[in-house]
Amino acid sequence: MKSWMIKCISLIAIVLTPFANAVDIQPNTLYPQVELETSMGTIVVELDRTRAPLTVDNFLTYVVKGHYDNTLFHRVIADFVVQGGGLDLNKEERPTEQPIVNESGNGLSNLTGTIAMARENEPHTATSQFYFNVVDNEKLDPSSRRWGYTVFGEVTSGMEVLAAMAIVPTEFNNKLEWPDFPIQDIILKKATLLPRE
Repeated sequence: MKSWMIKCISLIAIVLTPFANAVDIQPNTLYPQVELETSMGTIVVELDRTRAPLTVDNFLTYVVKGHYDNTLFHRVIADFVVQGGGLDLNKEERPTEQPIVNESGNGLSNLTGTIAMARENEPHTATSQFYFNVVDNEKLDPSSRRWGYTVFGEVTSGMEVLAAMAIVPTEFNNKLEWPDFPIQDIILKKATLLPRE
């Protein structure tokens, strides 16, 4: 009897877990907006759920759960990208959800001021890390022979902040063994899903 009750409780917990973890990511908003408050100023991005629904939902889930709060922009390459979304202030990687399907063939291009998902070499490996294109990077778009990097929105306010980020001095970080790491921390203090307009 006791083992039967334990099995029932376990089953109920499994069934309820997705609901317990449910967050409001404005599923019916086609172009949600997110405000990124950084140590260098504020950036607002408008996301495109019509072109990249899985990627937008994934990004917003991290936003609403607070994953991006007090994280570092850890990769800055002038005339290329500014990347963040993965490291806490101690330069430790934050745990992530499962990788998502690559949506790079959605017609959006890696142009200046767009936001896109970072990933490993394999195409379907994006989790929480994202980057801003600070120049036109069409070479990151898909072709008939390779997957690209998924663009899912664009900066609508704060391009001057992004431009300032792009030219900060960087160095090789010995702890992480990563190049292009800002010498002075650039902190993403808070990411907020803005109310529907």
